[in-house]
Amino acid sequence: MSRAYRTADFDYEAPPSAIAQRPLPDRAASRLLVLERRNGSVAHRTFRDLPALVAAGDVLVVNASRVIPARLRGRRDNGRPAEILLVHPEPDGAWTAMVHPGGKLKAGRSVRFEDEMIATVEEVLGGGLRKIRFSGPLDADTLMARCGSTPLPPYITRPADAADRERYQTIFARVGGSVAAPTAGLHFTPEIVREIEARRARLAEVVLHVGPGTFKPVVTDDPEAHVMHAEWYEVPEATAAAVNGARAAGARIWAVGTTAVRTLESAFGDGGLRAGSGWTTLFLRPPCTFRAVDALLTNFHLPRSTLLMLVAAFAGYEPTMAAYREALAAGYRLYSYGDAMAVI
Repeated sequence: MSRAYRTADFDYEAPPSAIAQRPLPDRAASRLLVLERRNGSVAHRTFRDLPALVAAGDVLVVNASRVIPARLRGRRDNGRPAEILLVHPEPDGAWTAMVHPGGKLKAGRSVRFEDEMIATVEEVLGGGLRKIRFSGPLDADTLMARCGSTPLPPYITRPADAADRERYQTIFARVGGSVAAPTAGLHFTPEIVREIEARRARLAEVVLHVGPGTFKPVVTDDPEAHVMHAEWYEVPEATAAAVNGARAAGARIWAVGTTAVRTLESAFGDGGLRAGSGWTTLFLRPPCTFRAVDALLTNFHLPRSTLLMLVAAFAGYEPTMAAYREALAAGYRLYSYGDAMAVI
């Protein structure tokens, strides 16, 4: 019988000094821990070694979502500061958002920004979310461009600066909508892409707009009770054709990041990968079977997170936790701006 995992099984101690606060000057200089699924063996390499792990015919699926400057700082009616993190637009023109201070920003309360822009809380939603609506002379995109900041994750304790606008984006980013970077892609450079293509492998794109739930720890004792935030995804026709063709030829499908995994597994059916778009709340945790993905490139993730659980589901629980212990002992840098891991 399969083991029933608890949230506490995915806990580990991460010293603050291990949490990368800034990216390395060279994207490809990150370290790369290579974990083999068949035997649990670990090798220590650098990200520049990635092309050597790729075989002819392989397809690497990357997330082309772009991080938007979604963090807006304004003032409540009493003049005190407030913050709104935009999550995604709604069909009626409103936005789903997270707010701070949450206890003060109830339905009917508002936050004022420059250029006479006002955000009014229309509804308190579940999971710490609010429905807000803007009024004033600007649209939300223009307001973000003028006074929004890069929504760095909470474990990066410094304020976002001008450099983050470029470095907290992958080189594949083209479709705005994420409030967190698909961080496995941050290590890629045009040179590495060319090396991969020179090995007769190829890259294909999907889009999954990453929401703030990516940083939400699992607080229930039983992971099954955790509620995932919905995230919008799209699989282009060309990507579905590339993935299905590679699988038919016996080549591997690499998911570049957990967002690519969730997109591929959400859109995979009996006939293979389906093109199209939709919303996914897929929560991949052990034990589960992967149908679309053969290899995974990812960063190191927070304790008790759904992302760590996904990696453990793919690589195996014991090999994953052992690899994390080895990475910590070897001084790997953790999380968004940290080092990478390849599960092959």
